[in-house]
Amino acid sequence: MASSSSIYESSFQVKDNVHTDRVKTQGQALRYLVPVLGILLLVWLVLRTGTATVLQEVKTIGWWGFGLVLLLGGLSHLIKTWSWRLTFLCDIRNVSFARTLGLRLISEAIAILGLPGQVLGEAARVSLLGSDVPLANSISSVTLDRGLYILTSAIVSIAGMIAAVVLLSLSHTWRVYALLSALGSAALLTACGVAIGKRWPLFSGVARAIGRLGWIKTWLDGKQSVIEAAEKNLFDFFHKAPGIFWGSLVLNLASHATAILEVYVLLYFMGTRKSLMVALVVEALTKLINVVGTLNPGNVGTFEGGNMIVARLIHISGGAGLTIALCRRVRILFWAAIGAICLTVMSKSHQRQMVPTEATAFPNGSDPLLS
Repeated sequence: MASSSSIYESSFQVKDNVHTDRVKTQGQALRYLVPVLGILLLVWLVLRTGTATVLQEVKTIGWWGFGLVLLLGGLSHLIKTWSWRLTFLCDIRNVSFARTLGLRLISEAIAILGLPGQVLGEAARVSLLGSDVPLANSISSVTLDRGLYILTSAIVSIAGMIAAVVLLSLSHTWRVYALLSALGSAALLTACGVAIGKRWPLFSGVARAIGRLGWIKTWLDGKQSVIEAAEKNLFDFFHKAPGIFWGSLVLNLASHATAILEVYVLLYFMGTRKSLMVALVVEALTKLINVVGTLNPGNVGTFEGGNMIVARLIHISGGAGLTIALCRRVRILFWAAIGAICLTVMSKSHQRQMVPTEATAFPNGSDPLLS
């Protein structure tokens, strides 16, 4: 009887393992399938629009226009780096501005891989800061920086949705969608403000709840104190340094302003005389496209297709919208390439610092394994 029970349990375990392997295989296949479909969509959009049309639009923008786009992209990274440095609640005079700029570019370069890339990019920022900054401060600063960027993105989206309703001749359905998006974002911002103001322990509470799961409890046990310290730094930043908080918020808004200027410059050089308010609408809708595209690594295809839809809403050709998207993608790839170079250089430097010298490893001058 015991033998039959053992056989049954073994059979059940084998079936469970087979099911798990099948799920993993399907997940991996889907992970590769989505970007492939995105690339095929992009190729189809270019062919449907006509490569000659796209090239003509690019020639219209010219080197001056594209140079301004690259310059505005670099200015945005500088502003966001300045904003990030303000979120540290410790002395970072030993961490140069150039180093934090490099870490910012590394994070942005990894983030183009979609939602997993964003998580890995933020983890890379924390890791490469190393021991120069306490771990709790590194985590809280990166979390604050990302949170403020999301907060200001929502503010820009709300302003853009309202501007779209006022400026554009939208159908009734599109007006309802725009107003619902604005109201939803406003409600989310209000909830976040209340949570920070009331000092609700959201992060540590979620970590404790997740920690009840057996398979992750051991991993989280040693990190709960770090999470609580990072959460305390988050609250302290808002309550004890309100001036710095608002300064960082304004800088993040300034970085979004460079993106709006980028759209305006591209429209201007393409001969489409649109106002800055229309550029604000385009940028707000682009942010919504980016949210939808987080499930698509690199947002390839979905970003370009979404921009073609937005172009129709502001009464310009789909080809112009595709060209704007392609120019902005090239700008992203340009600075991502700089970020990849920074990652190579800083990773090697980090590894050299992690390898102990002989004097540090064996202070008595002898290897205890050989003595």
